[in-house]
Amino acid sequence: MAAVAAATRWRLLLVLSAAGLGATGAPQPPNILLLLMDDMGWGDLGVYGEPSRETPNLDRMAAEGMLFPNFYTANPLCSPSRAALLTGRLPIRSGFYTTNGHARNAYTPQEIVGGIPDSELLLPELLKEAGYTSKIVGKWHLGHRPQFHPLKHGFDEWFGSPNCHFGPYDNKARPNIPVYRDWEMVGRFYEEFPINLKTGEANLTQIYLQEALDFIKRQQAARRPFFLHWAIDATHAPVYASRPFLGTSQRGRYGDAVREIDDSVGKILHLLRDLSIAENTFVFFTSDNGAALISAPRQGSNGPFLCGKQTTFEGGMREPAIAWWPGHIPAGQVSHQLGSIMDLFTTSLSLAGLEPPRDRAIDGLDLLPTMLQGRLTDRPVFYYRGNTLMAVTRGQYKAHFWTWTNSWEEFRQGVDFCPGQNVSGVTTHSQEEHTKLPLVFHLGRDPGERFPLSIASTEYLDALRQITPVVRQHQEALVPGQPQLNVCNRAVMSWAPPGCEKLGKCLMPPESVPEKCSWPH
Repeated sequence: MAAVAAATRWRLLLVLSAAGLGATGAPQPPNILLLLMDDMGWGDLGVYGEPSRETPNLDRMAAEGMLFPNFYTANPLCSPSRAALLTGRLPIRSGFYTTNGHARNAYTPQEIVGGIPDSELLLPELLKEAGYTSKIVGKWHLGHRPQFHPLKHGFDEWFGSPNCHFGPYDNKARPNIPVYRDWEMVGRFYEEFPINLKTGEANLTQIYLQEALDFIKRQQAARRPFFLHWAIDATHAPVYASRPFLGTSQRGRYGDAVREIDDSVGKILHLLRDLSIAENTFVFFTSDNGAALISAPRQGSNGPFLCGKQTTFEGGMREPAIAWWPGHIPAGQVSHQLGSIMDLFTTSLSLAGLEPPRDRAIDGLDLLPTMLQGRLTDRPVFYYRGNTLMAVTRGQYKAHFWTWTNSWEEFRQGVDFCPGQNVSGVTTHSQEEHTKLPLVFHLGRDPGERFPLSIASTEYLDALRQITPVVRQHQEALVPGQPQLNVCNRAVMSWAPPGCEKLGKCLMPPESVPEKCSWPH
């Protein structure tokens, strides 16, 4: 193993040396662009089989790079998956879960006062050691109180919002979501940044695109390596697109948003070529979780997979994923490596010539040997929902220890996470425990998780022999972080001076905020 690691490091040094030289003549590490979509499904791209074929730029990106059909998020909801990407750790380790209920999803709306702990080391903080300048464009979603600001966690620049573009609100009991440039609030969604809920028109993707293009140009002119985290949210409900794209898709408004994203990615890659830095820039495209089928058929597609966002079935966890690095990643490749959004943390550090932190558990793998040499690494994939390990995949086999979609109460009100996909005994509306006899599926033969293996079969027993020790080892070593996403009960809050209400670890934001303000720091 030591010889393999040494060979990999040696090859990487050659790659980095060939990639470009900085002003001092020393090898300059490649730029890193992570393009993170919001609620985009595995089946939304032409290269994954979407029949409308409306993503020519992303399809070309895949043809020029490497496609990952078996790439997973770390959680079926946005905030925890974003924490996982930037820390390289399962959300339960960083506290991005709730103990309000068993196997409950949670994120960071205005009522949540937790966020990314100072003890976590985020990717942009670590990349500073290699001289990177870092910017996040779009949705942060790792906490909206001052101590959680992205510029306090390694980013040098930010244009975007601490939250999603929900609204509009009345600005009394609840304000509209703010938009920031670095520390300064420059407006709010539905006000300075309008979103027309009736027509779906909004110019946000174009604004986010220009932010990305301007940042790339500035860093290239300064000859500095850069990290750009482009985390846009046009495909998250309420879905939006700018006027030139509205009504242009065969798939309705959601397709309009996807087409604008595809066009924007094409412009970003075109700029890299124009600036002659494409061969010195690593680009990775993926999504934070599966498409939100709760809004079906108006939202995205998870292809052949079961259910969607908020569930730990494949439709909620398996994501589109494309790696692009001309001259380094061989064109037209498909890798069957089990990949994870957490791997982007470790891979980015490897690109920068840095080691991951050794004082904590890191769940992400370095994918460079996969992308540069075609190597496959055996690894499990853990499917968490809140604080509960719901399922584990190893190789082709997936074992479910708990199943449920959403509650009967929600379902009776018309909320369905798996519309048109009822699988008896699998897509349950009560939390069903299978820890004694897990439901096991062979994902190669049955990617839709419709036909569990017979518990009397030799194949079932062989699959459990592979998975059981992995689960035992994981659970014995796991140290959960302090939960950050618990919801406070306003009814039991004691009064406190303006600014916050406090009860133990629960802190509530003020009921009203100034029209214009800066984020304290």
